[in-house]
Amino acid sequence: MPTYEYECRKCHHHFEEAQSISAKPLQTCPRCQGKVDRVISGGSGFLFKGSGFYITDHRSKDYKEKAKADKQEVKPEAVKATSDKGKTKGDTE
Repeated sequence: MPTYEYECRKCHHHFEEAQSISAKPLQTCPRCQGKVDRVISGGSGFLFKGSGFYITDHRSKDYKEKAKADKQEVKPEAVKATSDKGKTKGDTE
């Protein structure tokens, strides 16, 4: 249920009221019975709980298998080539 903010025109009392979306806005101040205006508020935060909210939760089985294969695949030639870069024939380790 949303919370709406109101401000009294007469006494400037600022208050919040939890109301149904379909409920009519309040008309009177609970302190002085003056007229109230609904104030635009910043709203509240919300949390995503449970599964289904992250990009990785809905990956296809095919995508997951390919990603796993990419992680497991280590090419010794590629590792050797990168470690030998910048060396000349006379260099020793």
